[in-house]
Amino acid sequence: MENQLKHLNPEGLFKSPAFSQVVTTEGSGKTIYIGGQNAVNSKAELVGKGDLSLQTEQVMKNIEIALQAAGATFSDLVKLNINLVHGQDAMQGFAAAQKFLSNASKPPAVTVLFVAALGQPDYLLEIEAIAFVGK
Repeated sequence: MENQLKHLNPEGLFKSPAFSQVVTTEGSGKTIYIGGQNAVNSKAELVGKGDLSLQTEQVMKNIEIALQAAGATFSDLVKLNINLVHGQDAMQGFAAAQKFLSNASKPPAVTVLFVAALGQPDYLLEIEAIAFVGK
């Protein structure tokens, strides 16, 4: 069976250039689960204290490193779960993330939640990712 990754935007659901409503995988391959990424560098230093754009860029860099380690790219993303601290501007974070996602062949499914707080008081967002790479 040939590996297939399908991005669907069914009639009756809002169609957005920023995300897919449904992503399906079929065939043999590997699914990659990336745990929640915060805006910390390899030395565990926070990047962009108080700045959602800078924190988003660092989170996306971390996701890129994780994807590469698993043999994947942003085009292999299936799902992003984004947690933003209440009061943050989702569109500001979206703009920063697009620097990384704009080269993806199809946008992943996305869920955005506003939360009261994250693991450290200075974290403004956390993103989990799921990707699929066919064999």
